Amino acid sequence: MILCCGEALIDMIAEPTTSGHGGFVPHCGGAVFNTAIALGRLGVRTGMLTGLSSDMFGRQLSHSLASSHVDTRHIITSNRPTTLAFVKVVKGQASYTFYDENSAGRMLRPEDMPSLPADVTALYFGGISLACEPGADAYSALAMRHAEGRAVVLDPNIRAGFISDETRYRARLDAMIARTDILKVSDEDLNWILRAQLSLREKAQVLLDKGPALVIVTRGGEGATGFLAEGTEVDVPAQRVQIVDTVGAGDTFNAGVMAKLASQGLLTKAGLASVNTKALKDALVFGTRVAAVTVSRAGANPPWTEEL
Repeated sequence: MILCCGEALIDMIAEPTTSGHGGFVPHCGGAVFNTAIALGRLGVRTGMLTGLSSDMFGRQLSHSLASSHVDTRHIITSNRPTTLAFVKVVKGQASYTFYDENSAGRMLRPEDMPSLPADVTALYFGGISLACEPGADAYSALAMRHAEGRAVVLDPNIRAGFISDETRYRARLDAMIARTDILKVSDEDLNWILRAQLSLREKAQVLLDKGPALVIVTRGGEGATGFLAEGTEVDVPAQRVQIVDTVGAGDTFNAGVMAKLASQGLLTKAGLASVNTKALKDALVFGTRVAAVTVSRAGANPPWTEEL
């Protein structure tokens, strides 16, 4: 089972109302939540580890996970509020305003993290859950404790506005990268992590040298590039579709990559250490196919297998 560890929140999406004034409609979201939903819909055995509220929004999130066949046994429930992200989409691009103080997800502590059963064979981390303390330290501690013998996938999905202490954040991120097998970054993430004037290949190599077997760089409409530790580089174009919005695009891309690797029996530490060019290309292409469906419709609404 792939256990997705990180934030689940409510995206309040701007929509017109019958009164003529703008309103907001609650939709389930969060980078790690979106990836879990996408994996479940793709038929991959998936679980979610997060902090959820007992409020109405927490119940909405839990129901959505179960409806997409995501295992919810590892969810930690409290009476703290749900994180809310108010979203406005202009010309397909989303902007966010977050309300996250003292939330059920953010206030997780290292001692809250459960022991993981043997059937959890891969761990996925990412999003704002790695930036907002104390929850960020809880997820980092989980990774340090349980990465041995499990494949680790990391997408930092960096939002600089959430980083209150850059030195602490960079130290935490470096420690997690050292335990990671697949590191996925956007080109913007890559340039934030490494501000030196280096080529894409050179920056990817710096990250590979920190420990991952595979670094994937996504470039929006330009596609994605995968870099293997032994020097192989694989480019794939983005799938061309009519874009409605980009909410959840990277999250569902990640799910597609993991789903394809899992179907090939490669989503293990040993498997990822031996990924060849064809397997990498197949995974990247499948990721772009899944993401293309998501961006072709409103909100983070990943496809089911039959829709592909």
